[in-house]
Amino acid sequence: MTTIWQSGDKKSSNQASKTISGTVLSSWSRQQKLAMMAGFTILGLLVAMSACSKQSPKPAQIGVSSPTAGPVTTAAAPVATTTAVAVPAKKTPKKRPANVTYSDPNSGVSFLYPRKFALTTGDKARPQFAPLGDAVMNFVQPGGVTVATVELPSGSYPGTDFASAFFNVNVHRSVTEQECGHFAFVDSHNVNGAPQDVDKVKVGSAEMETTSDFTASPLTQTETQYYHRYENGACYEYVLSVGTAGYGTKDGVKPVNRDEVFAKLEKILTTVKINPVEQEQVAKQATAGTTDNQ
Repeated sequence: MTTIWQSGDKKSSNQASKTISGTVLSSWSRQQKLAMMAGFTILGLLVAMSACSKQSPKPAQIGVSSPTAGPVTTAAAPVATTTAVAVPAKKTPKKRPANVTYSDPNSGVSFLYPRKFALTTGDKARPQFAPLGDAVMNFVQPGGVTVATVELPSGSYPGTDFASAFFNVNVHRSVTEQECGHFAFVDSHNVNGAPQDVDKVKVGSAEMETTSDFTASPLTQTETQYYHRYENGACYEYVLSVGTAGYGTKDGVKPVNRDEVFAKLEKILTTVKINPVEQEQVAKQATAGTTDNQ
């Protein structure tokens, strides 16, 4: 009985030992499996997160600085520049006025005349009746002085018998106002030698006495108009003359339109102004210039 109990007790002890050992082994095996599964799960999550972090774009860095280094500047991209070439501005030539102003402080005379006309003053201002010689003044007393003469260019009317034309100014300070209203030349058509007829005309705002004269030869003709006006204590004389030559002696030569030429001279006459003159200038004017030797 004793032996059976012991053997039976050993068997029971072995079985108990086997049962406890199997239970322990079986329990660790499940824990390890769970731990391994959890580890693999965590590893997978870490791998996925790492992959996502690699795929996410990195933010751009601009002007990054460190405590020990100076400021970092980014290199500027080269900018294309163009050099402006200065183009010199074209200078527009200034047009000179068509008319020129003549003014004489000694006589007080001023007038406008075309720039293309020729002006002479002083001793050289005595005009000529082309080609009849020097023009004479038409004062009733000698002592007149030539102030200025304006002549048209000789080629002003090509193909015509035009020879010359001029506008002339003379002044006489020794005649009276009554004498200024008369002229020295007699009418060549009057057999009695009576003085030329005198007409009163208004030139601009000024009233003047006027007369005319016509001189001709087989080859030349000269028509002259005289105007007198007393002003500033003196007698002013304005002479307008047109000379022609060659008509009927040369083929293709036509007579010039005298009225057209006189219209240009009369236009100068309408611009005449007489300014006040000082007594010292009056004395100089009486002794200077070209004196008429009538």
